Amino acid sequence: MRAVFGALRFFLLGVMLGGVLFAAGFALFASAIQQGTGAPRAAQAIVALTGGKARIGQAVKLLAQGKAKRLLISGVHPSTRASQLQRLVPGGADFFPCCVDLGRAAVDTRGNAAETSAWVARHGYRSLIVVTSDYHIPRTLIEFAWAMPEVQLIAHPVSSPDLQIGNWWSHSGTRRVLFVEYVKYLNTLAQYAGSRVVAGFGGTARSTASAN
Repeated sequence: MRAVFGALRFFLLGVMLGGVLFAAGFALFASAIQQGTGAPRAAQAIVALTGGKARIGQAVKLLAQGKAKRLLISGVHPSTRASQLQRLVPGGADFFPCCVDLGRAAVDTRGNAAETSAWVARHGYRSLIVVTSDYHIPRTLIEFAWAMPEVQLIAHPVSSPDLQIGNWWSHSGTRRVLFVEYVKYLNTLAQYAGSRVVAGFGGTARSTASAN
């Protein structure tokens, strides 16, 4: 019986420690979100992930500033026309016909990464400005680095007008959005780390086989 109570105590301590670490990680994640960054350095291309008018507007603004030669808007709904998007942003009519591509296959962030990777490979780009919401940047960069490790990624976070990132702890709506994103981020990070470990073991196995 004493052994059972001892095991239960260690289990409860482990649960408590895990909860503390999870909460601390969430606080660090929320507090580390980049806000209000200036214009990024130039790259060969830009990708904007759908999910808000501000993302597309910022991406077109960067295009107008000469930060890149071409823009991909990834995750566009199949029924959305280019004319509808170009009306959303100032100067859209000047750039959409010549310099903007619409990706319609992606339905989530991993899909954005796959769609963008194919587009980047098709054009031979080696550097990319990634435009998405500020809280979405950490997970997006993992997915994009996973899909195209040879491409230099330059993050350009866009503030979400409906969220209070600067004092997230005092706004329930912002806390909820960040918590959901944090869980998704941890899941993506775990999958990415697991793939690296598997790839490492695969490389070790191949090296051993070659040596034999």
